[in-house]
Amino acid sequence: MNGRLPFSKPYLDVKSQVALLQSRGLEINDIPKTEKYLNFIGYYRLSAYMFPFLTIPKQNHQYKKDATFDKVMMLYRFDKKLRLFIFNEIEKIEVALRTIITSTVCEGTNNPFWMTDSTYFASSIRFNNTLIKIDAEIQHSSEDFITHFQNTYSDKYPPAWMLAEILPLGIMTNIYNNLKDKRIKKQISQKFGLQITPFQSWMSIITLTRNACCHHRRVWNKQNTIRPTLPNSIQYPWITLNTDVLKIYFDLCIIKYFLNIISPKNDMTDKLKTLLIAFPEIDTAAMGFPQGWEKEPVWK
Repeated sequence: MNGRLPFSKPYLDVKSQVALLQSRGLEINDIPKTEKYLNFIGYYRLSAYMFPFLTIPKQNHQYKKDATFDKVMMLYRFDKKLRLFIFNEIEKIEVALRTIITSTVCEGTNNPFWMTDSTYFASSIRFNNTLIKIDAEIQHSSEDFITHFQNTYSDKYPPAWMLAEILPLGIMTNIYNNLKDKRIKKQISQKFGLQITPFQSWMSIITLTRNACCHHRRVWNKQNTIRPTLPNSIQYPWITLNTDVLKIYFDLCIIKYFLNIISPKNDMTDKLKTLLIAFPEIDTAAMGFPQGWEKEPVWK
């Protein structure tokens, strides 16, 4: 016996879900509208936004006196807008990372096909796993330039700059991490004012955050699944206040750091402030924001 129990919770229809929430002390002012949200969003998805409104211990499933379904939906809408905001900012970084990695290695190796050449990578196992993913991306690609290359040239794979256009950020991150030539890796990381190890770590954080946004997962109070590596020294403006590196605020700082290099006149600070002003009830401390965050060097 492993001590685990069989799942025994029954399915509840929407009316029963509303009754359950009311019995636990959640104030619901408009039952028809609440039923509609539960129908189209789902109780289980919304339960993550109900959780902060539970009294302690949370296992008792009792809501605080001022907890309302309207506040739950406010938190849900904020998280949705935060995801869209983050995803839009990361898009600029993703394009830049693809370009910098591809062009730097092309110049360093003088080989346009380096991305599918095992001699440039440290681990053959990781290279083969990446190549399987590259094959899958090519197979499923509907891009005209991929079709044109396959119909025109005899090479098995397109050059690196074509592949980079169809590969997800996660694959590009794995490709960088597995590069054998430390000199080339250092050239890439130094373009962002970082050492190799923190650069790899921060790319992974950006990739995980991007994927969370892309797959509509909760981000406002998420905990990082990996602890970011902090640089020994940093070339561009960064943060000085004590910060929880596992919170979304630290992810936002990483995104802003990269944007300040890629697009020095970016308006991420203004957009973030506007978003927070629009949702004054949001507990920014739960997101990891320290007092006076907007005065930090990276945000100026």
